[in-house]
Amino acid sequence: MYINMNNEFLSDIETTKDILIPKDPLERVIGHEDIINFVKIATKQRRNLLLVGPPGIGKSLIAQAISFHLGEPNEEINVVHNPERPERPFVEIKTRKEMESEKIDLQKAEGDVVDPRGVPEAVAERLGFRCVHCGNYNSAYQSICPNCGGDKFSHINARRKHLGDLLGMFEMNSGHISIPQERVTTTRINNGKEEVVIYERIDGDKIKILDQDALEKRREIVDEKPKNVVVPLDRKMFVQATGASETELLGDVRHDPYGGHPDLGTQPYERVVPGAIHEAHEGVLFIDEIIHIAVLQRYILSAMQDKVFPIIGRNPQSAGSSVKVENCPCDFIFVGACNIRDVQYILPPLRSRIQGEGYEILMRTTMPDTEENEARIAQFVAQEIQMDGRIPHAIRGAVELLIEEARKRARIIDDQKDSLSLRLRDLGGVVRMAGDMAVMDDDQYILEKHMNFAIKNAISIEDQIIKRYSSFENAVQKDISSSQRMSSGSFKGNNENVDRSYM
Repeated sequence: MYINMNNEFLSDIETTKDILIPKDPLERVIGHEDIINFVKIATKQRRNLLLVGPPGIGKSLIAQAISFHLGEPNEEINVVHNPERPERPFVEIKTRKEMESEKIDLQKAEGDVVDPRGVPEAVAERLGFRCVHCGNYNSAYQSICPNCGGDKFSHINARRKHLGDLLGMFEMNSGHISIPQERVTTTRINNGKEEVVIYERIDGDKIKILDQDALEKRREIVDEKPKNVVVPLDRKMFVQATGASETELLGDVRHDPYGGHPDLGTQPYERVVPGAIHEAHEGVLFIDEIIHIAVLQRYILSAMQDKVFPIIGRNPQSAGSSVKVENCPCDFIFVGACNIRDVQYILPPLRSRIQGEGYEILMRTTMPDTEENEARIAQFVAQEIQMDGRIPHAIRGAVELLIEEARKRARIIDDQKDSLSLRLRDLGGVVRMAGDMAVMDDDQYILEKHMNFAIKNAISIEDQIIKRYSSFENAVQKDISSSQRMSSGSFKGNNENVDRSYM
């Protein structure tokens, strides 16, 4: 029986193994309950978000949780060959309903598969399943009927003699040279009308029936223009585009050394590659540290405004530079994230678009130190252990030590008393180190000794430097090599006797 930490306290568990991990990702976000209400609104109303705060407090988790609540996508995007102007392919949008209908049509085009006894006797005889002498049904590849010993294909051979056996034959074990027909075309009356019907032998012992509807559907499939599925119907609804290049974000057209030659090369429509903004169609486009793609912000703004964006070849030296796909859909929920100091570098029109059609949210770095929130920290530990998959669960005593560390960090880093830190990525590192120590000790659970070790040692490199050298400047001076000291003029040895003939 798992314990829901939204309704219980830390004292109600013995280990984190007892804790229920919520299926809803939004319920896994710790310490931002008021923010989650805005996120739920943004999800339902398809609003954009700007999440501001330091790293490791749950911004990416919130963005992923939004996609969980969007449901399945409804549109597939295809790039279709344009025979008149190949360098200007068409965009084709197909809905899920249309594709399901096409699937049914395709099944119709494949025809019905039946047993040989389910077709007219004359058809079964010509396809080799029924003996013309005794009426027994057997394998189409047995020229001698096992029931009566008659030649099943004698009537076929008689008709073929005057054709000079132009249809070809094969030799059976019996020594008779004969072959049944693979296909029979005839007519039948359906609803008072005569229609063409084809019977095909398949898989050796079955017959496929292609009626008028199936034949027409096959003709439509053959006549359909070639296409490239750039955004499939079954896809992820969360697209991470942090640090993306221009081509990764906006799409591209691959180079063809043959210049799209109709016989040797690859046609332009086949070389179209979607960008992250197109792959996020109907879903979430998440960009963390958005200022790192500062020059591309205006393109994101344009895509958000128009909800379509062209795909073009972005290398002027490439054969793809002459190709352009107009109006490719990109209707996504934009979730951007950055630190407080970087807000000033976000393009003002982009911020205006977010403010006008969404929310700007300042994330919390601490939460009140209550029994309810202590239970939430325990849930966080259980989530981290489950996500890692390589470390054991923790006993309650170990979780209590981590909670004390969260109090300490809230007080030292954020100057908040009676609070718990929400810089959970750093606390997750402590949990993993403690788990690794438990694995090395071959212990079933993370114990207090493992958590104590991790709290003391899972510290940043800056803290390690200050702990060892007292200051960063001292560390630099002691870490510098003798050659660097000489070149910088800080070498304190006796320079008079140094042989500089090599200099």
